[in-house]
Amino acid sequence: MKTKITKKTILKFFGILLLILVLSVLILFAVVIGRTFTFKVNTELGQWENATTIYPSLSPEQKKQLLENLKGKKIQIPTVSFSESKQNTTALQEFDLLLRRVFPKVFSSSLVQHEMVGNYSHLLTVPGSEADLEPYMLLAHIDVVPADEADGWDAPPFSAQELNGFIYGRGTIDNKQSVMGILQALEYLLERGYTPRRSFYIGLGHDEEVSGSQGAVNIVKLLKSRGVKLLYVLDEGLTIMDGVVDGLIGPGALIGVSEKGQATVKLSVSTPPGHSSMPPRESSIGILASAVARLEKNRMPNLFGHGPERATFEHLAHKFGWPYRMVMSNLWLFSSLLSGVLEGQPDTNAFVRTTTAVTMFNSGVKINVMPAYAEAFVNFRIHSSQTLQEVLKLIESTVSDERVKVEFVSGFDPLPISSYDEDTFGYQIIKKTVHDIFPEVTVSPGVCVGNTDSRHYTELSPDIYRFVPSWYKPGDSARFHGVNERISIQNYEEIVLFYFQLMQNSDIINLPGPHLYFK
Repeated sequence: MKTKITKKTILKFFGILLLILVLSVLILFAVVIGRTFTFKVNTELGQWENATTIYPSLSPEQKKQLLENLKGKKIQIPTVSFSESKQNTTALQEFDLLLRRVFPKVFSSSLVQHEMVGNYSHLLTVPGSEADLEPYMLLAHIDVVPADEADGWDAPPFSAQELNGFIYGRGTIDNKQSVMGILQALEYLLERGYTPRRSFYIGLGHDEEVSGSQGAVNIVKLLKSRGVKLLYVLDEGLTIMDGVVDGLIGPGALIGVSEKGQATVKLSVSTPPGHSSMPPRESSIGILASAVARLEKNRMPNLFGHGPERATFEHLAHKFGWPYRMVMSNLWLFSSLLSGVLEGQPDTNAFVRTTTAVTMFNSGVKINVMPAYAEAFVNFRIHSSQTLQEVLKLIESTVSDERVKVEFVSGFDPLPISSYDEDTFGYQIIKKTVHDIFPEVTVSPGVCVGNTDSRHYTELSPDIYRFVPSWYKPGDSARFHGVNERISIQNYEEIVLFYFQLMQNSDIINLPGPHLYFK
């Protein structure tokens, strides 16, 4: 017996499908909207123990003095690292003498133990009154990258000249502001009779810009030989973003919980030399150029959501305006949309994948001679969900040309992801201190795309964080290792107060439990 399918039956069937589709869309819409207005993961902790015995404030005289200390000769001394084998050691020696003169309490106090490491780095130990409390460590670095006034500086790069409320000079944001801020904070605390409850260390490296092999590495060896284990480590890294993230209402402080890894490879091609009047079908330069082009065209995979970068947006979600808030609160649905937007710009693309940068290309000896050899160097910054070996395999498969020799030059895996849970002491103490000094700022975990001295400290602590409360505004990205590096006078005062308060907050013994209050 045959079943007769009528037009009415077909219409009824499609009507039911349409109804199911509409209901599904409505349910999905309701879930998205509901989650948009209720989603918050940035939980604040409850009632904190009061460890602040000295209120973080600066008198007009102190503000004047700390500004003079920063301007003085600290920025003017060119503590430049050119390479691992070439540093301005005369400047490093001069900087050491100035530190001792500017911070007499720090360097003369019986409480503070000071040691020189690797000739030019500093290790300071500040013993606490309760020896059973696990210590922490603050890091910064003295050296800077080269700078040339001819590149277009508004003020000479080693002048510390003041313009419109800013101090201009190499090192003002990388990283002498931390060196000076940490020591200035400790100086003020010692002047007021402060003795910490929890011991802490200060490590000031002299060669961070060229890998830290003599400074940070030797400081770690020394501490390790003494059996030191650290509760947390805080180094330079991410900053307070203000006006640089579309849709974010108010400033956001990103605390780096990891660093990208790094790999440098050398690509080379060798071919028989000859006269340019009788060139081969493909030259060594052409073969190498094609290989390099394949690496640039075939980018490493988009790995958004496989590392901490998703948590960055989720912790900030409740501070985004509409419709950004809907997207950030529903990354289970809009993750692909956000990752596609992020990979569209170089500065945000660095957060979602291993980046590929061709930095050197060399070949040729004479205009009428076919070059027998061509080489290129490519630098990769490795996403936290990949390994060095995985990236090297992808490079080989992308080049895929037996004529191109691929050699590994140097590199390392991404750094472990430090905890940013509500029961993690280091992260929560840093977060609290940010709120103490900058109550209008929202705090979120982030990934540091550059590398710092802190990568050498993984054997001493699982909880390593990268953050300096420097303000990062539109256009400031070009100032890092670039032209017109500067810091506002007000921001430097804030940095001093931040470390001043952090040292006291770290004397807290136990974290409070969470409550439903959101910053």
